[in-house]
Amino acid sequence: MLKSPYTKYNRLFVYYLDMMNIPKVEDPDIIGVWIEDNTAILFFHCNKDDLIARICHANHCEVIYQADLDYEDWEAGQQISRFQAGSFTVAPVWDEEDADIILDPSVIFGSGFHPSTRTCLQLVDKYVKTPELSITTMLDLGTGTGLLSIAAAKHGVEQITAIDNNPLACKVAQANCTYNKLETVISIQETDLRSHTPQTKGVDLVVANLYRGLLEELFQTSSFWQGNLYILSGFVKSMEPELLAALPADKLRFLERTRKDQWCFWVIAPRESKFLQSS
Repeated sequence: MLKSPYTKYNRLFVYYLDMMNIPKVEDPDIIGVWIEDNTAILFFHCNKDDLIARICHANHCEVIYQADLDYEDWEAGQQISRFQAGSFTVAPVWDEEDADIILDPSVIFGSGFHPSTRTCLQLVDKYVKTPELSITTMLDLGTGTGLLSIAAAKHGVEQITAIDNNPLACKVAQANCTYNKLETVISIQETDLRSHTPQTKGVDLVVANLYRGLLEELFQTSSFWQGNLYILSGFVKSMEPELLAALPADKLRFLERTRKDQWCFWVIAPRESKFLQSS
């Protein structure tokens, strides 16, 4: 996350350590820490070779990879700037002009520049604005920066739970809720969906922009399908057959099935959904 004296991201210094239980790092130049696959990944604004050497010595671990790169390279060559998606103008925190949504993209997925995030944002915008649906509750799985939850809240969704298993993502999402004055509407939860199936019963909208393996697991869990409307993405065309096979097809109805670039997007309602029952 951005903290004083930093107002934007320029270079990233990234260190991968072969450890999980890293102590809290107190340093003015730190952006954040990921824990992933028994690896601690530390992000800084500037070179921290000496600090990392001390951490490794104190914790009996080693650097398994490090990188020094432009922030745009981390974002796949994209310059993070304001953009329009649906009815929203989204701008990074360092943009000085007004915008509907202010976002610290940090080093977290969900800046809005990936096709799956951008199209999910457009779909959230479309369905939340549909008057006859009257969407008031939402579950955002794999929230990342919190962008989709913030968009829904801006359209009046009253109660949103946003879940991610990455502690840095949760911190960034919470900061973005604060930037947009939505702390009382959006609840951020750090949860591993691989071991804790989300509670979807009675939820009006479930958004899941996740990787294929996790989606397959969720699709085959009956309690996952207790919501009223689902926006699903995070997979490409070649992955669709396996995911379609995992669906309880007799209990669901496709409302949309589209693609953007190579990415797929499904909008699904269970046949018991109140939205289908009322139509």
